Amino acid sequence: MTPVKAPEAVRAKADAISVAAVEPARAAAIAEAGAAQVGEHLGHSVEGERLVTHYFASTHPGYRGWRWAVTVTRASRAKTVTVNEVVMLPGDEAIVAPEWVPWSDRVQPGDLRPGDLFPTLPDDPRLEPGFNDTDAPDDVLTVVQELGLGRERVLSPIGREDAAERWYGGDFGPTSPIAQAVAHKCHSCGYWIRLADSLGQAFGVCANEMAPGEGRVVAYDYGCGAHSDVTVDAPDHPTTEHAFDTTGYDAMELADAVQSEVEATAEPESDDDLTES
Repeated sequence: MTPVKAPEAVRAKADAISVAAVEPARAAAIAEAGAAQVGEHLGHSVEGERLVTHYFASTHPGYRGWRWAVTVTRASRAKTVTVNEVVMLPGDEAIVAPEWVPWSDRVQPGDLRPGDLFPTLPDDPRLEPGFNDTDAPDDVLTVVQELGLGRERVLSPIGREDAAERWYGGDFGPTSPIAQAVAHKCHSCGYWIRLADSLGQAFGVCANEMAPGEGRVVAYDYGCGAHSDVTVDAPDHPTTEHAFDTTGYDAMELADAVQSEVEATAEPESDDDLTES
């Protein structure tokens, strides 16, 4: 039986009566869980002055490695202990649930599916109030909305910087392998559409369906092999029209051995051969 050590921060002296109160602690655990669920005594820990916790193994098949913790205390000059609390705690070999993580931290890019809602926090530092509460004339509001300012919230400087760092260091930034392999960059490509707001100084959208970044935000110094200025020196393609010459022929000289064999083959058959035939 291995005693359970008290935390180093606890410097209280062990109370002999509380340490010896194993059976009262066991009786409290049995009263809580039943005799079949309480196993051997595993030790104790000193929680404070005249405050001791006794540990008993849990024999429940669904709680392997757990233990019952019964905390007992004793009043000054008292000869008996009082049960303070009875709880079940995980041991070193207990199977426990993973540490709880808030849903806002569990959701990752790409997890959002059709019909899912992902609310924005009211104090999200990436957003700030937009320019939409005003008594300006309708023609002014039209211009405001056209500029993208007529929204309740817009990107804050923090939100813009966060997006720029994420895009610039992603698959469509200048450090990606495909961008490192070519000399042509997006800022000189005819398929590159610059973003309208201040992020357009460094980012645009690719409009080349043959490019890997088609329909995506790409950095101005990203590049690929589908740049509009790329040219390939290819040989002229052969014609598909067929020609047949029927107006002449070429004379060919045969070797002597081949000529003799041809003449022998062309000699007429003898009369005997014709008779047998």
